[in-house]
Amino acid sequence: MAEKQPVDDAQVAAPAATATDAPISASEPAFNDAEPFGTLDLPAGWKYKRIRIFGFTLPWYASPKIQLLMVSFVCFMCPGMFNALGGMGGGGKINPTLADNMNTALYSAFAVFGFFGGTFINKIGVKWTLAFGGVGYCIYAISLLVSVHASVLGFNIFAGVLLGICAGLLWTAQGTIMVSYPLENQKGAYFAWFWGIFNLGAVVGSLIALGTNIHVKTAATVTDGTYIAFIILMFFGAVLALLLVNASDVIRADGSRVILMKHPSWQSELWGLYEAAKFEPLIVLLFPMFFVSNWFYVYQQNSMNGAYFNTRTRALNSCLYWLSQIVAAMIWGYSLDVESVRRSVRAKIALGVLFILTMVIWGGGYDFEKQYTRFDANTDFSGSGAALVTNPNWVPKDWSDSGYVGPMFLYMFYGAYDAAWQATVYWFMGALSNSGRRSANFVGFYKGIQSVGAAVVNNLDARHLSYKKEFISNWVLLSVSLVVAAPLILTRIKDHVPIEEDLQGTDETIEDVLPAGHAEKVAV
Repeated sequence: MAEKQPVDDAQVAAPAATATDAPISASEPAFNDAEPFGTLDLPAGWKYKRIRIFGFTLPWYASPKIQLLMVSFVCFMCPGMFNALGGMGGGGKINPTLADNMNTALYSAFAVFGFFGGTFINKIGVKWTLAFGGVGYCIYAISLLVSVHASVLGFNIFAGVLLGICAGLLWTAQGTIMVSYPLENQKGAYFAWFWGIFNLGAVVGSLIALGTNIHVKTAATVTDGTYIAFIILMFFGAVLALLLVNASDVIRADGSRVILMKHPSWQSELWGLYEAAKFEPLIVLLFPMFFVSNWFYVYQQNSMNGAYFNTRTRALNSCLYWLSQIVAAMIWGYSLDVESVRRSVRAKIALGVLFILTMVIWGGGYDFEKQYTRFDANTDFSGSGAALVTNPNWVPKDWSDSGYVGPMFLYMFYGAYDAAWQATVYWFMGALSNSGRRSANFVGFYKGIQSVGAAVVNNLDARHLSYKKEFISNWVLLSVSLVVAAPLILTRIKDHVPIEEDLQGTDETIEDVLPAGHAEKVAV
């Protein structure tokens, strides 16, 4: 049974300040050291109980922090494990063609459902959307395991399409939570914690792959045990999603609630996309950044890690790649929230630093890419996906070989760069609006366009585009997309978005969003 439908006016307007619970004592430590609107009263019920442990008062269950933590662990066990498989190159298989075709189907479906994920979230609720998404990851991993022992191309493509639908819903729900639940000055930190926990899943998954393939010094498909471990963890992730609360029950530290979208439909979702573009027409300048945000995975994971290294080294590299993402996400996310620097200035600095990183890291990648070709690495395949040995003298590199350290660090920097890119894109979207409705539409644009790019590049890799052309496409698209985004970043990122501006064109009022007596405290 689905969770509650979007609430009506009376439900939304019910203020937290009129709760029957006794107010929190002034002597108790506050949620964020100092709550913006003074001591916070919370409604009655277990969702809002605060527990003290070792002198520290934990956030209430229906707080943004706890809900984001739970969503992070759902992603830890579902897309985190998926990323661990992808990080091995070819979904853990020696021949990446099957995974390329599955991912083409996956991201094609994702592109459609990424745009309309907000409709499902508001119809059936966040937790059911996330749980359904987790199931898709399980089926995908099961199809890869079956394909090791039998030819089941139809099942594989079906699993790719199903995961595209499920992932489109899951990531839209996750993105909406991440950009709309936190306060304005917490959005970078929330991204850092989410991205760190989410990618810890990929680290753990890579360690599982490393442990089960530790003695495999050739280029080979990962063991059955690796796939089975991933399937189990993905299933638990889907179950964990059912423990989330409704978005309408979440109360922030300042007593405000999330701005909810009422009575959504396919028509209103299409209208919402139009409204989002109308509200911020320059959002189209971020579309190239959206498009390329998953483009580089294919080159990094298939054409570099999957082609150049043997199985156990691929697992080690994958672990280091996702570990680098965690560190970079923490540094980058918290840097984006430095309050001593105005937000508009931080946006410009982030854009400039990201451009410099693009030149430096991908410049180093170009020097590495010149060392081998697709022909050298024995990755020329027939249409059926059977490997054609074009160079029998090629030996995949192992971590014990001389010269391994340089490519290892390059792969780690690629991982750190990915975290910086994703953090910046999410932060830019969050800086444009605090409205949950508009945030959902922005995230819908982001995931839909991102998936179109991923579908295209997976199809190109399946057609055996040269490694050199794949690499150049990454460097050019990343650089150009930053230049295209510059006018939006320079002119539209403000130090603060007034709530009245967020509510323009919606049915909500300030009284619907803030507790009674607090509406007049909102800056006009």
